[in-house]
Amino acid sequence: MTLPLPPEDLLAGDTLATRARWLRAEIERHDHLYYDLDAPAIGDAEYDALFRELQALEAAHPALRAADSPTQRVGGAPQPEFRAVRHAVPMLSIRTETDFGEAAAVAFDARVRRELKLGDEAPPVEYCAELKFDGLAMNLRYEHGLLVLAATRGDGETGEDVTQNVRTIRELPLRLKGDPESLPAVLEVRGEVYMRHDAFARFNREAAARGEKTLVNPRNGAAGSIRQLDPKVAASRPLSFFAYGIGETVGWDIPATHAGILDALAAFGIPVCGQRVVAKGGSELAEFHRRIGAARATLPFAIDGVVYKVNSLALQSELGFVTREPRWAVAHKFPAEEATTRLLAIEVQVGRTGALTPVARLEPVFVGGVTVTNATLHNQDEITRKDVRVGDTVIVRRAGDVIPEIVGPVLDEEHAQRACFDLIAAYPECPVCGSHVVRGEDEAVARCSGGLWCPAQRKQALLHFASRKAIDIEGLGDKLVEQLVDAGLVQTPADLYALDAGTLAALERMGEKSAAKLVAAIGKSRKTTLARFIYALGVRNVGETTARDLARSFGALDRLLAAAGSADLERLQRVPDVGPTVAACVVDFFAEPHNLEVVAALRSAGLEWEEGEEALDEAVLAAAPGEVAGKTFVLTGTLPSLSRDEAKALIEAAGGRVSGSVSKKTHYVVAGSEAGSKLERARQLGVEVIDEAGLHELLKRQGFLPEQGEEQ
Repeated sequence: MTLPLPPEDLLAGDTLATRARWLRAEIERHDHLYYDLDAPAIGDAEYDALFRELQALEAAHPALRAADSPTQRVGGAPQPEFRAVRHAVPMLSIRTETDFGEAAAVAFDARVRRELKLGDEAPPVEYCAELKFDGLAMNLRYEHGLLVLAATRGDGETGEDVTQNVRTIRELPLRLKGDPESLPAVLEVRGEVYMRHDAFARFNREAAARGEKTLVNPRNGAAGSIRQLDPKVAASRPLSFFAYGIGETVGWDIPATHAGILDALAAFGIPVCGQRVVAKGGSELAEFHRRIGAARATLPFAIDGVVYKVNSLALQSELGFVTREPRWAVAHKFPAEEATTRLLAIEVQVGRTGALTPVARLEPVFVGGVTVTNATLHNQDEITRKDVRVGDTVIVRRAGDVIPEIVGPVLDEEHAQRACFDLIAAYPECPVCGSHVVRGEDEAVARCSGGLWCPAQRKQALLHFASRKAIDIEGLGDKLVEQLVDAGLVQTPADLYALDAGTLAALERMGEKSAAKLVAAIGKSRKTTLARFIYALGVRNVGETTARDLARSFGALDRLLAAAGSADLERLQRVPDVGPTVAACVVDFFAEPHNLEVVAALRSAGLEWEEGEEALDEAVLAAAPGEVAGKTFVLTGTLPSLSRDEAKALIEAAGGRVSGSVSKKTHYVVAGSEAGSKLERARQLGVEVIDEAGLHELLKRQGFLPEQGEEQ
């Protein structure tokens, strides 16, 4: 192919340098024609030839390579990780209006007028109304016209440096347009990285033809592409960008309006969506919401709403912020998109806490920009309320355009003949471990009872067992538990006591010293208390206070096991604050043979504690008569000098107990500042309310605290 020559005047002097400059300008011109104007002037082969020549020229003569060269978009070497970047101006979120009706736009305008103290005679407030793009928020930093940094939003204060990946977005200028002398010293541009529907579909077709993995949806495709450690992968993805605001600026006369800012950004060559208007008053905002909502399905990219911003920057400053959200802006969402399909089956997933969540298996349906095959049904009550049955045609919605949910059935003549779904009947045993599935009388969620055994709950059970208030194995945290379980070294808590230093030292990031320290901590934990042991088992609804009461009441583990094994609910309910629900949880837990096996294995592993006599009523449970001993306290609010844990420790050391809820059995409520519903509940039941000083007085009268002035 014969390549075009640059104009005659560029051939003077260093022809290599002038050729490189011309190639860069020509490629950028064709990028503008293709991406911005949708009017390509040359074919792909000619464009590729220009690009390859520039690449070869810069490779042979590195001094000719410019920072803003189109060749720098193809990606550099893979990065080991993303560097944290602190935003010069925080990337704050804006309030979301979930009332999909047009009245929400009018209400926002009314709030703005009220905040500005505008009377009925004042002219309408002017707004800039834009689209709310469904992609990944991004901050671009240009210095003297050159793109020097791109960072994700992150937590709003700190994001990740993804500059190499963002440079691959071809429609995004690496150098701003305009006179270099008049460009801002610093200009931060806020916007959204997204993927067009047609580009997404084309990428997936080509990837499937190559036998490669396809993208799930445009939004995930955009976010996943930007967070690729290898920029060459990002360069292969068809990403786009729209600006919607600014961050830090230096050396720039900022326009007086938000619409003016967007126009200025467009003049710099930064992509800005043309579907935006300057609207006056709430009625024009509502009309914009209605019009965009009607056109939403025909847009070439995904949106999930529109955004209204007070146009005047002076009025924005006057309105200010509330809880880090601007009073002058709001996102007005659209209803989730819906479609119909057939419900093929209802299965369950077992979560980390043993909860069984019913999941609908659906005939594939395209809704909200993705193909949906599964949707959560939450729990049995939700299935009953919606009356969905296997075989029904159902309405599927992507709630928030993200999470698929079933709205309800499309009723037909056969609906009544289809069987209602009963989770317990369909899954009497856990599909993961085979343990009994139970559901409390007043609970919506059904659960696997094999807490210590069930693989789905294994990691959570181990973390709870080793926690500080349970068996207290120092150094056994989340990541180590993950490694132990994933390596098949630990299945139940009893397996922890068979670990040796050599095995542990072989784990990733676990040296010999750390391994020896953990083995010592595991060995130390063998000496515990009955209360801690009961709490560590993770019986549902048995917290540390209830575990301590069970230990004090039964005195010995075997007596507790006997009561649970014989389903002696009456005996269990003699324990303070153990009602029918907690008693049933204890019975269900110890009725599961797998749990009993783990308890026996723990005892065989050497766990031991002191045991005492059985107590049959609350009077015997009291450590000693007094103002605190034997009494039940509830803590609420913020105390002046004691933390919640410190107050609890004082009460328990004096023989009292601390409960999490107020009942007729509560003796005192200790209330601090900002006390909430527990204080109101205490007043309703006539429970005595005291403050921190009152608690100190009770402890002093019992002789637990010294009188004021005595030596501490």
